[in-house]
Amino acid sequence: MGAELYKALDDATRRAILDEVAERDGQTLFEICGRLAMKHGLNSTRQAISQHLAVLEGAGLITTRREGRYKYHHLDTSPLAAIQRRWPIPNANRSNDQ
Repeated sequence: MGAELYKALDDATRRAILDEVAERDGQTLFEICGRLAMKHGLNSTRQAISQHLAVLEGAGLITTRREGRYKYHHLDTSPLAAIQRRWPIPNANRSNDQ
């Protein structure tokens, strides 16, 4: 589990990007920028959002697919499995008295 994953998750804008791509997979940069502005009040430049996407891609949380002049961004939650393995969620059926 690399530091890139924690760095990617440490930024509120990147977490908002992940939320938006999780809600609607396969968006272009333009679509992501629009959703961030409308839903989160984030009016970052396309260049800034593109840099955030590059960090998320470097951490393995976002994959991209190019079609012509457009790049589509997809969520990949597999890197998060390493966090869950390191700090597993206790069994929800267990009593708090144990």
